[in-house]
Amino acid sequence: MKQVLEMVGFIALVQGVLGLVHEFTHWHVGLVQRVGFLDGYEVFASIALLVLAFALFAAAESRSSG
Repeated sequence: MKQVLEMVGFIALVQGVLGLVHEFTHWHVGLVQRVGFLDGYEVFASIALLVLAFALFAAAESRSSG
């Protein structure tokens, strides 16, 4: 379970960073800008993904590996 939390956290971290990169450099990377209902809220969604990633990493760290 710890590895699953870390993997999902890593994916959320990457997508959050790519969403911010897209907003500030206008490179077409990441999935946040492709989701229609987030139109206009991409920065907030990217920050939420970053917070979620750190929460998932903290949850994974609190779990035992066995």
